[in-house]
Amino acid sequence: MKKCTVVKAMAAVSAVTFAALSMGCSKNNDATSTAGASNAGKAEDKTIRIEGSFRGEEEARFQEIVKIFNEKTGYNVVYTGSPDFEVQIQVETQAGTPPDIAALPQPGTMKRFAEAGYLKPLSADVVGAIDANYASVWKDLGSYKGQVYGVFHRVNAKSFVWYNKKEWAKRGYTIPTTWDELRKLEDKMVADGIAPWSVGFESAAATGWPGTDWLEDMMLRTAGPDVYDKWVNHEIAFNDPAVVKALEYCGEIFLNKKYTLGGPNNIIAQNYGDSVKPLFTNPPTAMMNRQGNFITGFMQDEIQANLEENVGVFALPGVDPQWGTPVLGGGDQFVAFTDKDGVKQFLTFLTTWEACAPWARIGGALFPHKTQNFNDYGNSLERDIAKILVNATVFRFDGSDLMPTEVGSGSFWTGMVNYVSGAESAEQCLKTIDETWPR
Repeated sequence: MKKCTVVKAMAAVSAVTFAALSMGCSKNNDATSTAGASNAGKAEDKTIRIEGSFRGEEEARFQEIVKIFNEKTGYNVVYTGSPDFEVQIQVETQAGTPPDIAALPQPGTMKRFAEAGYLKPLSADVVGAIDANYASVWKDLGSYKGQVYGVFHRVNAKSFVWYNKKEWAKRGYTIPTTWDELRKLEDKMVADGIAPWSVGFESAAATGWPGTDWLEDMMLRTAGPDVYDKWVNHEIAFNDPAVVKALEYCGEIFLNKKYTLGGPNNIIAQNYGDSVKPLFTNPPTAMMNRQGNFITGFMQDEIQANLEENVGVFALPGVDPQWGTPVLGGGDQFVAFTDKDGVKQFLTFLTTWEACAPWARIGGALFPHKTQNFNDYGNSLERDIAKILVNATVFRFDGSDLMPTEVGSGSFWTGMVNYVSGAESAEQCLKTIDETWPR
């Protein structure tokens, strides 16, 4: 109760502070206006408030996007980032004081707001821009009950396999594009006397979360997106045969001492950030590491100094051809709480590459736009990742992030550890997790 009270208090303070700042800005505008009350009203109509969780460097980069729009159109888009955004936006909507636009990091939040009637469906103009500039999967992810509500902008992805480019060239390894090709490559690496994979689950109190990403990736590859959605929403049991099958695919790698550096015990003990480093030791002790686009920041300094020359990346291959090569990740969708003048224009702007290129050039972000110029990315690694993302016909959000906390940030983590350690079989592990799902 005490923690809950503190959070609510912080949210209330944030909301009050924001309101006070907004009032202060309004007073300053009124004070400096020389055109009378009617012109002040017009100036106020040009202001579009946006809230989200971008802060620090991310906020600075997004503000550059906002600046381009304001200079082009004459609108006054004002973005405010908050560390308490996800609590704050709940408070504001319930109080009837939401921003004009919000950048929501969780698709479930969009659906709850749409169900409650807080959101405005996107206009035909914005939907047309989405159709023109995105693969259909992004429109689907931004839709609820037949209405389109969300425009995706900056996204991230996890379904990547990293490798030592120079070492692979020396050994004559080629990138696998199917699961069968991956299995053959693993066996060749074992025959060459080196572990195919370096895997790390250790993450202090969050130990096990990298294993959840592996299982989510395999669910998309073996069961497909529709079954994945049912699993995430507990419309099928956590230990459904489809989930058991996906986990056993993971087990082909995790439980095979020849396939993973140090075997199962090392998977549990090795930190997820350190797990990429064996690929770049001299000599390397493993050949592949599956992780998100953030993992480059954990590579050795000398490797980071020249990523393009040292590091290669490819998509974790698909299993069933009907789903291609799915991508697991996350992203921010912009939704409208009002239909005031300027909202439609800004959301349409976000669908264009002009609204993405400045951030792409700096680095640290991916975009799903079909219309993008890949040459705008600062290095070949980000270009390759962006191409994988754009070409994906299936994209889904990280499942554990969408599950109830006691599962997604609890029993799912520990269950993956228990499975790899041998404490539980695939069936036992998944049954135990299912029993923790809130009834």
